[in-house]
Amino acid sequence: MARFAVIGLGRFGQKLAIALAMSGAEVIAIDKNRETVELIADQVSHAVRLDSTDEEALKSQGIDKVDVAIIGIGQGTGRGFESAILTVVNLRQMGVKHIYARAEDLIAGEVFSKIGATEVIYPEIESAQRWAFKLIAPQIGEKIDFAPGYSLARIKAPPSFDGKTVMDLQLRQKYNVNLVLVKRADNDERIKEQDGKIINVPMPQTIIYQDDILMIVGSDPDLAKLPQQ
Repeated sequence: MARFAVIGLGRFGQKLAIALAMSGAEVIAIDKNRETVELIADQVSHAVRLDSTDEEALKSQGIDKVDVAIIGIGQGTGRGFESAILTVVNLRQMGVKHIYARAEDLIAGEVFSKIGATEVIYPEIESAQRWAFKLIAPQIGEKIDFAPGYSLARIKAPPSFDGKTVMDLQLRQKYNVNLVLVKRADNDERIKEQDGKIINVPMPQTIIYQDDILMIVGSDPDLAKLPQQ
């Protein structure tokens, strides 16, 4: 199991550290605030109060040996941004291979990338984008982003799809998306006429019924145009 260091225990850092620990990972949680550290101590492998801009202090807790380090230091007030920058630099010099830095805006993210962060996390921006998509396209149950602007989405077949074949629907021609899998609705008796509940290679003659679960690939704007009814 990978070893994680979560540095900066604000709302994002606390929730991330606890979620990783609940998944069985070894988590070292770090913050400058004693009360914050004590609050999370029983929920992670190890919690310690230290200044992450001090490289020797980090090494004393074995941070140079973790597989992944996540910097969640708040950057809105005081010297938070400067501390986050120095922490990334320290981790890079210590040889930590995977360094994730939480950024509050795109400019901060650019800085973190240039000084050695292997990936930048934008919790506020990503959350806003997810909610915007959910509000615009409520027919999308969930989606997995696999490239910027492109996703694998799970949708429930609307009434307008009922009884039509894949060829009739013309998803690629009308919406510029591709159907990759069909899961029949559990309560639909018509599945007896099919080869099974899962159709992992939908053919042009495959019939789609209302409430079937469809896995569809496409750009986010194209997915949002799929019908709701």
